Amino acid sequence: QVQLVESGGGLVQAGGSLRLTCAASGRAFSTVTAGWFRQASQKEREFVAGIRRYGSTTTYYADSVKGRFTISRDTAKNTVFLQMNSLKPEDTAEYYCAAAEDYGFPRDTSSYNYWGQGTQVTVSS
Repeated sequence: QVQLVESGGGLVQAGGSLRLTCAASGRAFSTVTAGWFRQASQKEREFVAGIRRYGSTTTYYADSVKGRFTISRDTAKNTVFLQMNSLKPEDTAEYYCAAAEDYGFPRDTSSYNYWGQGTQVTVSS
């Protein structure tokens, strides 16, 4: 079992930055693929970014955030981060951290086994 807790959300102006944090307990984060998803009001939950398991630093992103967002992992702190730069109003959503047993590059919600409770990000224009 993996328990995930997100933090770092808030209100920011367009063009600004935020860093989301996902702290894991119950298991080493390096043994699972970690991902960030978001869900805007009245929309489906969508993939944002992922980082593969077992020491790999391979990351992958949704096209909508590529070049603006960066996912990273601190193995010693058992934590995954999402650095979000050049934020846009369309980035406004509830952001969720997730963990998957999948060995590939999972982007669909059904591939993820564990979820955090979410943290709200609001970008004003």
